[in-house]
Amino acid sequence: MSRDADILLVVDVQNDFCPGGALAVAGGNQVVPLINRLSGRFAHVVLTQDWHSPKHQSFASVHPGRQPFEMAELPYGAQILWPDHCVQGTRGAEFHADLDTRRAELVVRKGFRPSIDSYSAFFENDRRTPTGLGGALRERGVRRLFIVGLATDFCVRYSAEDARRLGFDAVVIEDACRGIDTGGSMAATTASFRQNGVRVVTSSALDQEAA
Repeated sequence: MSRDADILLVVDVQNDFCPGGALAVAGGNQVVPLINRLSGRFAHVVLTQDWHSPKHQSFASVHPGRQPFEMAELPYGAQILWPDHCVQGTRGAEFHADLDTRRAELVVRKGFRPSIDSYSAFFENDRRTPTGLGGALRERGVRRLFIVGLATDFCVRYSAEDARRLGFDAVVIEDACRGIDTGGSMAATTASFRQNGVRVVTSSALDQEAA
């Protein structure tokens, strides 16, 4: 494995997305040991980190009378309103304590603009404002991303879609991800991966390929 044109993209393995967090994904902490094992097999590892300002516009708490998981129309389009989570400088925004981050070449912080949310590792939710990751990967000669982390149906999905849109190959390692599944989001993710040419594999299948 460890091909120089491959990279492991570890998406948002942060306390607020793990059990006990403000926006906990069921079983979110279970991906950590597997991601740690996988990271040792790649020459390149990049992490993303949700990094919201306080009173972020994607938080239900800043919209009087609105509840988490309701839909709202913001200037850049439809937006799910979330519980306050991954606020800059808080424990909830920190990476899970057991996640091995030592080999990460780059940490991409996203969602820090107060007026716009960001699911994708590559673009804000207007699908136009770049994070800079695409250019960084091209400069490193990366051609294929193996994507893991939280949550399958949001930040993993949008990162995979945008990787394909930018011309990279995208492979989602499904047992190293966990989903939220609100409003049919997991079914929509499966359909999107099929439509956009995102390959979905298990870690055991990768083990067999490498054998």
